Amino acid sequence: MKRREARERALQALFQMELNEMTTDQAIQNVMDEEQDDYVETLVTGVTEHKSELDQTIETHLDNWQLSRLNKVDLSILRVSTFEMLFLEDVPDRVSLNESIEIAKIYSDEKASKFINGVLANIAQND
Repeated sequence: MKRREARERALQALFQMELNEMTTDQAIQNVMDEEQDDYVETLVTGVTEHKSELDQTIETHLDNWQLSRLNKVDLSILRVSTFEMLFLEDVPDRVSLNESIEIAKIYSDEKASKFINGVLANIAQND
């Protein structure tokens, strides 16, 4: 599985976890159709384990916004990318940022992709 698809599947799993009470394994299983992908597992597990740290980092870089005002899709996209930037050394920040913008264009709207770009660019510059 390509990393773009893995990021999308991770986003879907994290979104499901935001809306329903389910374990990481259940959410991953729901989006994987019996296949397995280590990168999806890394992203979902990593975001889940570091959720409070990721949220704090994201909130620090929001200009005139609060985390609670973000929709769940955009928040999940920000969490995945922030996790990649802070914890995965083999993923360049620019790649993670660009992938998040493209995924936001698919799952959210143009305004969201610009907003996500601004937040992630601030994180990439300052952390």
